[in-house]
Amino acid sequence: MRLYENTIEQFKSDVIENKIAGILTKNFETSFGRRTSSSEIHSWSNSLNFVKNAFDYSDLKDDYVVVEYQIPYSSSRIDVLLFGKDISMKENVLVIELKQWSNENVTESKNEGNVIVNYGRNKIETEHPCLQVQGYHFWLNDFVSVFEEPQKIDLSSCVYCHNYSRNTNDILYSPRFKILIDKYPLFSKDDIKDLGQYLSKRLSQGDGLEVFNHFIKSPIKPSKKLLEHTKEMINKQQIFNLIDDQIPAYNAIMHKAMALSSSKKKSIIIVKGGPGTGKSVIALEVMAELMRKGKMVYHATGSSAFTNTLRNILGARLKSQFKFFNSFSQHKDNSVDVLICDEAHRIRKTSQSRYTPKSQISGLPQMDEIIKCAKLSIFFIDEMQIVRPTEIGSVSLIKESGKKFEVEDSEILEFELNTQFRCGGSNSFLVWVENVLQIGLDEPLYLDKQEKMEIKIVDSPNKLKKMIDDKNKEKKNSARIVAGFCWPWSQPKEDGTLVKDVKIGDFEMPWENKNDFWKWATDDSGMEQVGTVYTSQGFEFDYIGIIFGNDLIFDKKIDTWIAKPENSYDQMVKTNNTNFIEHLKNIYRVLLTRAHKGCYVYFMDKDTEEYFKSRIRRN
Repeated sequence: MRLYENTIEQFKSDVIENKIAGILTKNFETSFGRRTSSSEIHSWSNSLNFVKNAFDYSDLKDDYVVVEYQIPYSSSRIDVLLFGKDISMKENVLVIELKQWSNENVTESKNEGNVIVNYGRNKIETEHPCLQVQGYHFWLNDFVSVFEEPQKIDLSSCVYCHNYSRNTNDILYSPRFKILIDKYPLFSKDDIKDLGQYLSKRLSQGDGLEVFNHFIKSPIKPSKKLLEHTKEMINKQQIFNLIDDQIPAYNAIMHKAMALSSSKKKSIIIVKGGPGTGKSVIALEVMAELMRKGKMVYHATGSSAFTNTLRNILGARLKSQFKFFNSFSQHKDNSVDVLICDEAHRIRKTSQSRYTPKSQISGLPQMDEIIKCAKLSIFFIDEMQIVRPTEIGSVSLIKESGKKFEVEDSEILEFELNTQFRCGGSNSFLVWVENVLQIGLDEPLYLDKQEKMEIKIVDSPNKLKKMIDDKNKEKKNSARIVAGFCWPWSQPKEDGTLVKDVKIGDFEMPWENKNDFWKWATDDSGMEQVGTVYTSQGFEFDYIGIIFGNDLIFDKKIDTWIAKPENSYDQMVKTNNTNFIEHLKNIYRVLLTRAHKGCYVYFMDKDTEEYFKSRIRRN
């Protein structure tokens, strides 16, 4: 997706005639089906005028410019891409990240790699802009094939802070960023001539449209799946290039973890983010790097399926590093350097069950056990993924527990992830799902036909099964069927055969194997089984097929959702649960957001089907 593309000459004309912001605004609304913010419109008007001036200094004429380019498999957008040839006729693509920061609103962060930017009353910790553009640079190299071809295009990246001046003891130009700036130059408002020369050196011979066509027609390599690279990530090196809001969170975690030896204070870091924002990627990248640096670090979840899958992938040597939330009742205070809590919303009231030996009962809530045992506790959390009444993980609970152990406010850091890497790299798809389920904005949102995430509503479960089967034939284990818990879940027969509990007319399929349910997401057998929210939460696929059950239906007469506990077989959720409908909405939110590329849905209730259809624009 590109919001603007044209020759440099036409770009300059559109800027001079004050047309550029209007063009971008119109294309934004067409592409995303919603209005853009006034601040973004102002940013376009302001920053692109400075870009035009830099083009004047570079004397570029026959080059090509793209504004707001959405990078593959992500909702992130690059401010400006330039295309042209250098004096040796080598093809070049150049990334420009624009910042409106001034010297007055940038202050130093104690977390290496980060700075603090003041936006009025709000102070936001973010990555140094050269780290941001480095992330884009690596991402393009990773996924756009043209940068690896024998006659590859050269890629350069820089930052232009057009309201910022170089000063003595300057924050952005601090010596600790020198190596980074050498690779990805940072130009201030005092450097416009230097920026012009930088552009001219790489693009002076024009032919920009030719280079652009070469770039845009280049195949996009398949996205990286977390579980496919987990072993390599843990044992060898960083596999996933972090970008945008992932970077400051990672930097802060690493800074805190490496400073543990010099501090006796407990610290807590909270990383919030919806489905597909990369919480588990950061968690495992942090885990791997800290293990390489010799830290005592554990990774914990409340999901048997996810943790057992990780244990199976990584083998016996690392099995002990991956635990469950209920594993820390007997750990002494500060006995763990770093405890990474992934899917922290699944933390429960207590680790105790009827099977817990008396000797292992701590008498503490589960959250207290976790914070008590660790010097640094890291929580990756999405409160809208709580799907059972026993799951109570929340930001407020984390902070309350921290106070019990005298964790100072200054030692509790919060970060929020918004960049989407699933659902076709579409933030709007997730917002739409939440809106349709009435857990988001009040004003109705409509999914545009141009949405990058494919969604299809099918009229039979057999058709749904065939569509998922076809995807698995194209690429094994790339697709799964999931459903609301609206049928019984039987034990396998004596011969190991699974009972086909999920029945709709002549459609029959079994649930995942009760004895090996954790294998469902990765084993070949999972392609012939229906998954629940408990086995699919935390996992991702290229395509997901959803049987939307009749436990949650849309009542068109009163224009709202109605829970039907009589149609649910999930005793844990429906029994004595005053928040039953909220948990059901969260369940279907999870199911609808498991895919990278496509979401196919069959509705048992036809009014609910019609409601969903009414919120999708078809023309």
